[in-house]
Amino acid sequence: MSKSEIIDAVASAAGISKVAAGKAVDAFIDGVAKALKKGGKVTLVGFGTFSVSKRKARKGRNPRTGEEIKIPATKTPRFSAGKALRQAVK
Repeated sequence: MSKSEIIDAVASAAGISKVAAGKAVDAFIDGVAKALKKGGKVTLVGFGTFSVSKRKARKGRNPRTGEEIKIPATKTPRFSAGKALRQAVK
């Protein structure tokens, strides 16, 4: 499902215009991103939890040359599905 399909679904479910639904979807995405950037968690009961996980620095290999390289530590977003979402997908 693409972002435009989500906007269409929100607009029809809420009975609002596509423009308003687009602003709502953009605001949701922006809010989640800001919360994660601050190191917080976003929990939607029944749907799931967005969080940030830290990856340690590690060593890897350049597949072209076989040379060992250092991969720096980084933060990455994670999503853990809630019970209701897992049940809906079954």
